[in-house]
Parts: sequence; C-alpha cells; structure tokens
Amino acid sequence: MKNVLIINGHPDRESFNHALANAYFQGLSKTDVKISRIDIGSLQFNPSLQFGYRKRMELEPDLKASVELIQKADHLVWFFPVWWYGYPAIMKGFIDRVFLPGITYENIPGKPLPNKLLKGKTGHIIVTADTPGWYHWLVMKRPAINQFKKGTLQFCGISPVKVTYIAVMKNSTDSFRKKWLQRIRLSGESVQ
Repeated sequence: MKNVLIINGHPDRESFNHALANAYFQGLSKTDVKISRIDIGSLQFNPSLQFGYRKRMELEPDLKASVELIQKADHLVWFFPVWWYGYPAIMKGFIDRVFLPGITYENIPGKPLPNKLLKGKTGHIIVTADTPGWYHWLVMKRPAINQFKKGTLQFCGISPVKVTYIAVMKNSTDSFRKKWLQRIRLSGESVQ
C-alpha cells in the first residue's frame, strides 16, 4: 500500500492552503493509500538551525515524528504560499531542522554531491501566489519553486516532483477558489 504524506507549510490553519490540503486529503480518502499529515505551523520546535552544521541540535519530539513520517512516505505532497518569492519562515525552519545530513542526505568524502537518502520517493508541490504565473516564470524565474524542488527535494533524491501553481490569489473569487479545491480533491483521488 502506498504511503502519502501531506505537509502544509502555511502557519495559519484558516488559510486557503489549509483548505487545499484538506481537499487533497478528502480525495486521498477515496483511494486505498495510507495517509499521514504534518501541519508545520502546529508543531513545537525551534525553527533556527542555531549552530548551522557545526553542531547537531537535538530534535524535538514533533520533529522526530516528522522525520519518521517523511522516511516512511512514498509520496510527499507539500502545500505552501509563495511570500516574497520564497516560502514561509516556519517552513524554512522546518526544512533546516529536518533535512539534515544522515536523515535526508549523506555527504560523501571527496565528492561534490551527496548520497540521496530519499531516493524512490515522489513529490508534488502545490503553491498559492499573488503573482501571475507568467510573471513568476519569465521575470522572476520561479525562485521558491526552484529552490524547493531542485535545491531541497531533488537534492535529497525525491523525483519526479510535480508542481501545481495556483494564482492569482489576491482578490480571487469564490468560484476561482471552489474550482481549485475541486481540482486538488480530484488530484488526491487520482493518486495510485
């Protein structure tokens, strides 16, 4: 049985990202996959990688549980908003604290690239933004998506990684939001 992990990176439980994650969960519930979920904003942890990589910080219980869920998952689905062409600070702190050597990748002496410890897993990034897709792609070159998809997930072996970009959220209509909730629900239903 496939194990799917939903990770919501928006700190506000009343956000549209949270509603999208719920819709995806509803869709997944119609399949025969095992579902797990992490709402980063609800976790108790220090988001600062206080010593960089010089000294390992002890993982808090919520982070230990998150590591186990990530390691057990076959497919990771991330929900987050694009803020200032990046992702929320709490999500960045979560990645800094969890995506560590020995957990998601392993450095190889004398080699520039690591051993990818999350090989065999697939991913889906579902982001919301106020920037039109054409501007985000052509002018800004998709910084948050590139950083997260290539610099984090694929760096650790997660591949392929699908991207769903939902915009423009600012002043969006109820029908726009309902349409996307339905699309994301159907996306969850189609996971095999």
